[in-house]
Parts: sequence; structure tokens; C-alpha cells
Amino acid sequence: MERLDKTLSKQLNIARSEAKALIKKGSVTVNGALAVSGDMKCADSDVISVDGKKITVNKYVYIMLNKPKGYISATEDKNEKTVLELVPKDMQRKGLFPAGRLDRDTTGFVLITDDGDFAHSILSPKKHVDKTYIATLDRPFTEEVKSDFESGMELGGKKLQKAELDAVDGDFKTARVVLREGMYHQVKRMFKKHGITVVELKRTKIGSLELDKALAEGESRYITETELQNIRNS
Repeated sequence: MERLDKTLSKQLNIARSEAKALIKKGSVTVNGALAVSGDMKCADSDVISVDGKKITVNKYVYIMLNKPKGYISATEDKNEKTVLELVPKDMQRKGLFPAGRLDRDTTGFVLITDDGDFAHSILSPKKHVDKTYIATLDRPFTEEVKSDFESGMELGGKKLQKAELDAVDGDFKTARVVLREGMYHQVKRMFKKHGITVVELKRTKIGSLELDKALAEGESRYITETELQNIRNS
């Protein structure tokens, strides 16, 4: 159960005072009855309408974004464009943040949510939720590099978790990398250890959920409950 004014504020991405003003104006109904107070409690099953239009009440939202270059994975920044600026206005709500980070010049799957517990569960090294990347390299990787990735590389004085490394369609300058942790610039640093530069990097999958190929760069959509379960089961 949640206060009506808080629910309206979160779902409509408006201030609590604006929500109270809508209620005072007589614009809000709950299960067909006129709402008279912002402090009335509402359940997820209640039907809330504003000016006759039903609003969808979700405790949390989960958004798949296909990140282009030039944006940072942050909620706000004075100098840089953030991934939240790409979320359409009708999907915006208070408390959204990117679950995990992609570098400014890395593209692909960013999961945006307001569910902190869920974000922690997919980012925690103890959960081992795979993150899959496609890396374009300046020169081919070798079996020695593959062995180092897959045995648990030593990097910066730390023993990394085992990672997967495979050539894409037999091209050893295009690599599929699967990580189970998320150190800063990890993929780039792992290749750099072997004198290889990552020219392009794209995250294509979180757990077993792939980036929707129908999403152009900069576009986003809601993640379904079934898709969320695929990530959780990963």
C-alpha cells in the first residue's frame, strides 16, 4: 500500500505538490470514486485515473536501452550527456538510474530501473550474472590470449573471475567476451595486457536476455516480466 500522492508523483514524474493539486482539483479517481486526499492508501490492484485516463501503476520499471557513443552511464552530470536523457518523456519517472556502467564510447545494452535490489542482484559478483560483449580489435587475438581470459587473468594485482573469449564467425579480430564481474574498463584492459587495442565495444546481452535487435541506437523499451525472469534465472 502506498500514498496516492506518492503514487501519482512516481508514475507521472511530477512533484508531490503537483499530485496533490490534481487531487484537489478533482482530476483523480480511484476505482471510479473521486479521490479527496493525497494520503489515502492505494494497492497495486487499484484503478487510478487522471482526467478520465487510466494510469498504469508499476512499483518498479525496467527499461532496455541501446546506448550510442557519447553518453555516460550516470543519472546526471554537469558536463556530459547521460543515458537518462535518452529515455522518452513518457517513460521517465523519479528514481531511475542505470544498473551498471558502460564507458562513454561503449555502445549497447544498458538496463535502466528504479529497483535498487534488482540492480544489486545483477551487479553483485556473487550472483555471477553474465555480461556479453562484442569487441572489435586492432589485431587478432591468439590461443594464448584466450587461455589467459578463460583461466582467470591476473590484472592490476587482482585475480579475475574466469571469462569466455571466442572469435565471431571465425574472425579473431572480432571477439565475443563474457564477463562475470565488472571492473573499470575491464574488457579493454584485459586485451591491452596482451598488446591488443579494442577499437569498438558493444554489450549485447545481460544474463540470457539479448539486446533487442529492433532497437536503434538511442532507443529504449520496457523489459517484460518474462524477460526479467530470464535475467534472474541466469
